[in-house]
Amino acid sequence: MPQVSGIMVILFVIVAYFAVLLLVAWITGRKGSHNDAFFLGSRRSPWYIVAIGMIGSSLSGVTFVSVPGWVRQTDMTYMQMVTGFFFGYVLIAEILLPLYYRLKLTSIYTYLRSRTGRSGYKTGASFFLLSKMTGAAARLYLVVLILQTYVLDRWHIPFGATATVSVLLVWLYTFRSGVRTIIWTDMLQAVCLVGMMMMIIWQVKDRLGLDMGGMVQTITESAHFRLFEFADWGSSQHFAKQFLSGIFITVVMTGLDQDMMQKNLSCRNLREAKRNMYTYGFAFTPINFMFLSLGILLISAASQMHIALPASSDDILPMFCASGLLGNATLLFFSVGIIAAAFSSADSALTALTTSFCIDILEIEKDEAAKARRTRMKVHVLMSVVFVLIMLVFRAVNNRSVIDAIYRVASYTYGPLLGLFAFGLFTRRTPADRFVPFICIAAPAACLITEYIVSSVSGYRFGYEILMLNGALTFAGLRICSAKPPVNSNI
Repeated sequence: MPQVSGIMVILFVIVAYFAVLLLVAWITGRKGSHNDAFFLGSRRSPWYIVAIGMIGSSLSGVTFVSVPGWVRQTDMTYMQMVTGFFFGYVLIAEILLPLYYRLKLTSIYTYLRSRTGRSGYKTGASFFLLSKMTGAAARLYLVVLILQTYVLDRWHIPFGATATVSVLLVWLYTFRSGVRTIIWTDMLQAVCLVGMMMMIIWQVKDRLGLDMGGMVQTITESAHFRLFEFADWGSSQHFAKQFLSGIFITVVMTGLDQDMMQKNLSCRNLREAKRNMYTYGFAFTPINFMFLSLGILLISAASQMHIALPASSDDILPMFCASGLLGNATLLFFSVGIIAAAFSSADSALTALTTSFCIDILEIEKDEAAKARRTRMKVHVLMSVVFVLIMLVFRAVNNRSVIDAIYRVASYTYGPLLGLFAFGLFTRRTPADRFVPFICIAAPAACLITEYIVSSVSGYRFGYEILMLNGALTFAGLRICSAKPPVNSNI
């Protein structure tokens, strides 16, 4: 464990880090705290700032600690999915963004009201709220737990206080101007995240006694430097499964996610939003490659130093950083990086949840401006409280497998959204509104049953392809319960 002086330095850096975020919030908040600024940044966000910030939002704290550890089980094959991600970003830029800008949407789920009816609209928004709230709270919980275990427990700070203060800090720098603020704070946090990852790689390189050429050679000659899997169709790492899953995951978890799209919609126009999406898509590939390369270097370091790796792959990077094996500076880099990763996803999630609940559930756009602003601020507080409560429930259960199960369930909830949007975009038919909620519930349930039966009979385990099946079943159900549009329809 690090010395007390090292802990003091880390706490000082954390305080200074959030002081900078609060300063940014104060500067951006002076320009207005009205709902248009909170929801869409008054549609004046510089596209390049949005692109940088989206990297931090996508690379959560869980990604920061998990991706390097994946190398031990799956080598570098995650890059197959990352390749699919890029093509998913292309589809978003060329199909979804033009639709959202043409309709001048604040919440992207408003589109469903005109294509699937009011019930479909509310159902889509509810699935987003459910999955985003649990998923975002779970990601923040895991990061807070790591900081609690490796840093704050030494000071006997209770977890409840850590969780509350963490969410309070996010609320403080987002409550006035929402998106107008987080595009800038996310940009700063993305720079910190990538910068800290590069510093950790540099520290590992030095610990191994390598120069740049030696580091590249160590990575490329490792048995774990396996990028593709073409032979085993039964493997969840097969190229076709990973590549197609990467495309669909990106379309659903970025293009159909209010959290990610809200910042895109804050750009000045469609042209700049597309530029942002392509830039972000290009940058995402080498950053993930660096995370995986760090995993190879850590495994090599463990072998050279005769260190037994922890049973959980998620503990490999924290173990190296917190134990002092790479020097006290590495713990500092790790702490800053993981905080940046955690809060760049938590702040945008909190803002998106507030936006969706206000627009899609409460429909505050029908209220006069002052009342709508008061409602938005109350909802923002409510969402923050729910964040803390969910984190405390996770702590009470104290079982990471529960978190894994929540992520698994959350992956199911995006399937109905995929089916709803695909039906709206690629057909001209209108579904029977009263049946839509039942279809969206039945599709994930059918997927669960199918997965259980297939696993029991053949031993085959579904991977991310369950998302495609889920969306297809939702689409089929909507198609069966739909009617042809009138001949003169403009849908």
